[in-house]
Amino acid sequence: MQLIQAKTGMEDLSNPTSYTREEALILAAQKDLQLFSALYEKYYPPILKFVYQRVTTKEDAYDITQQIFLQAMLSLRKYELRGFPFSSWLYRIALNELNQLFRKNKKQRGINLEEKHLKAIAEEIGEINHDEREDALLNAITGLDEDDFGLVEMRFFEARPFKEIAEILNVPEANAKMKLYRILEKLKPVVQSNLKNNE
Repeated sequence: MQLIQAKTGMEDLSNPTSYTREEALILAAQKDLQLFSALYEKYYPPILKFVYQRVTTKEDAYDITQQIFLQAMLSLRKYELRGFPFSSWLYRIALNELNQLFRKNKKQRGINLEEKHLKAIAEEIGEINHDEREDALLNAITGLDEDDFGLVEMRFFEARPFKEIAEILNVPEANAKMKLYRILEKLKPVVQSNLKNNE
């Protein structure tokens, strides 16, 4: 990771602080919002993908993603460097925007995922990976509430480390782990029930 020597107006000039390239860009964008475009270009694709996995149309995904970046740009001066990726902050804004949308408009959450995502969850809960079981697991996942689904999505669909998930959700890392494993335990009987109903 490349470090850049940067000085803020409040530091002793003889003791500059080392920032990553991204941190220096964030600090610069906080002073000049035109520089936010570099952050936008870097993070637009993953945020759009995150949103699209949770809504039913691409048009909704594009609209919500634009709203997320507008909110991020307007709030950028409040952002603080705390040792977590800038993306964590953007994902937290994205979750808030999505939850607000679902509550306000009573929109239905969409699930757009790949087969490998289901396989990873099936392996974690100890299910043998067959087509029937994947269908039963998909049905179980669609029944999760928004918060539980978001946690499963970040861990299995996006392969985020627990430390980053905890930062996005604003909870201790141990709580994020415990909550995920409780969700997985809840999924097991639902998958079994779905399998019996399909027989």
